[in-house]
Amino acid sequence: MFLWDSIAFGPIYSRRLGSSLGINVSPTEEKICSFNCVYCECGWTLNTQIKPEYFLPATVILEAIEAKLQDCAINETPIDSITFSGNGEPTLHPEFGEIIDKLIVLRDKYYPQSVITCLSNSTQLYRKDVREALLKIENPILKLDAGSEHAFQLIDRPTIPVSLLEIIDWLLLFHGKLIIQTLLLKGIVDGEAFDNSSGEELRLLIEHIAKIKPRSVMLYSLDRETPAKELTKIPKEELEKIADSIREKGIIVNVY
Repeated sequence: MFLWDSIAFGPIYSRRLGSSLGINVSPTEEKICSFNCVYCECGWTLNTQIKPEYFLPATVILEAIEAKLQDCAINETPIDSITFSGNGEPTLHPEFGEIIDKLIVLRDKYYPQSVITCLSNSTQLYRKDVREALLKIENPILKLDAGSEHAFQLIDRPTIPVSLLEIIDWLLLFHGKLIIQTLLLKGIVDGEAFDNSSGEELRLLIEHIAKIKPRSVMLYSLDRETPAKELTKIPKEELEKIADSIREKGIIVNVY
């Protein structure tokens, strides 16, 4: 599969964010994540241990980010979003809050017109420091892929003890100051068929979203190679119909 080999990379074109400068606070040699999603472009989570010593110090990460921002500014490279993504879950970094605080200063210095985005799987939202850090940036984009606990465990495959209902409770703590990202797909995993884009599963998912009342929702489906092989992409026309069902709840939805 695919791993980023640097701390700051791009900018690359993003369907959702435009010209996006990627920030990888995870190790460059392996994926470190609290999920083992069936669709992850970085492949399976082979190391399920999460230890502070796996991560580079915040000072090293921030030096690399500043060097990249300086280079982009000198070359007049457009950056719409400075985006935490990379080889795993960014909020697992033990100094995530410090990185956010100092990145805001760097952004204001080099690219004040850019937004800061974090793509997160929501598993660390029980931590007050993580929630406070995410609320300081323009785009806290938080994952919600399932309506039922069974589908959550089947699709997102958490590597730490966490339930869907816990994640929903943590998302509610943002009081709507967040963006929900939802990947819709169907397929077969471990011999079991699933589909989070229709039926009772979709009804429950929409119910959760309506309860959370996010600023907006990002709906998308498969776009890259996946570690699980029996997966099916949901056509954009179908995604738009699902989006309309969510829009009926008074929520902005963007389809990608």
